[in-house]
Amino acid sequence: MSAVQDQLEIKFRLPDGSDIGPKSFPAATTVATLKESIIAQWPKEKENGPRTVKDVKLISAGKILENNRTLGECRSPLCDIPGGVTTMHVVVQPPAFEKEKKVPNESKQNKCVCVIL
Repeated sequence: MSAVQDQLEIKFRLPDGSDIGPKSFPAATTVATLKESIIAQWPKEKENGPRTVKDVKLISAGKILENNRTLGECRSPLCDIPGGVTTMHVVVQPPAFEKEKKVPNESKQNKCVCVIL
């Protein structure tokens, strides 16, 4: 019976309001593994899907979960409801290299060309 209690039912709420899951995960599963699962199950028809684990942030009970922590360590009191499904919110952030490419272009476009006489 303890093996059943060590399993957590989790569904992932995507930015557009749709869900992936619910799916059962052991309490020893790391947050990075959850993110890999999200990337693998990401609907192909959706734009701007994550490419790597670094593109995804998971939020549970109002806290951003760290990649190296396990589900057991991140467990909130709401997860302890028997038969309950925990919803984690997925935030997809653009890769850092795209941000770096956009910043120089924006700074060039926003330069002031005013001349004070």
